[in-house]
Amino acid sequence: MDNLSVNHLIGIKDVTREDIELIFKTADSFKDVINRPIKKVPSLRDITIANLFFENSTRTRLSFELAEKRLSADVVNFSAASSSVKKGETLVDTVNNILSMKVDMVVMRHPNPGAAKFLSERVNARVVNAGDGTHEHPTQALLDAYSIRERLGSVEGKKIVIVGDILHSRVALSNIFCLQKLGAEVMVCGPTTLIPKYIHELGVKVEHNLRKALEWCDVANMLRIQLERQDIKYFPSLREYTMLFGLNKEILDSLDKEIIVMHPGPINRGVEITSDVADSKQSIILNQVENGVAVRMAVIYLLAGKIER
Repeated sequence: MDNLSVNHLIGIKDVTREDIELIFKTADSFKDVINRPIKKVPSLRDITIANLFFENSTRTRLSFELAEKRLSADVVNFSAASSSVKKGETLVDTVNNILSMKVDMVVMRHPNPGAAKFLSERVNARVVNAGDGTHEHPTQALLDAYSIRERLGSVEGKKIVIVGDILHSRVALSNIFCLQKLGAEVMVCGPTTLIPKYIHELGVKVEHNLRKALEWCDVANMLRIQLERQDIKYFPSLREYTMLFGLNKEILDSLDKEIIVMHPGPINRGVEITSDVADSKQSIILNQVENGVAVRMAVIYLLAGKIER
């Protein structure tokens, strides 16, 4: 099967394991492309893609833009901070105005959960969710799982712990769905206040002791503390958080096995992870960044195949 079962990428919850494996297989061939001297393919020369970012983003926006340009698509960038949204224009009006310029695909980041789904039901374009509030961030989960597969050969049967601010993280939810669909065991670890109440319903283990979690896992995915989403204090201080849940070289070296360390970025060095861990040979953080372009190329390419001409 060389076709996705979905017309949009709204969340990992909606896709099948076959979809994920097709994206990975496609990303493998694009990874070869981006490591060539000439890094472009003419695959989407007649496709126009609009990047709509209603929330700040550096890495995700650049990664998508690079992926689109590597595929030779025409790219339109839209930033809400300098747009008519500030004057009260609705989301649908904004997008319809952009679509009237004959855009085929929309990549959107929005602070409200469900915004990408809302949009996909109202506009005649393919929609890729680049993060909707604290809900999902599907391409991040895909590139994380792809990076694990690249380093360990497979995701099936592996034990992955996601550490940190699970409550405010769209990355955590998408990762849980993606890793479970690929046959991995998932654990979350963090302060009680940052673990959602419903998490047990997703079939994940919960651990509040970082050392126990690290002894259990093959891979530790360290999340950033999302202070910008926290309207109340969830723990006494960053210093205390770091003492209990920060990963440093001393802990890493004291384990009786070598685990892989990941981080979706941006890193708060010295808070959830120290520099010597982030830059160690066990870290695949830069591989994640490189794989992000290949995985996003694959997603865009496969969805473009579903555009009605």
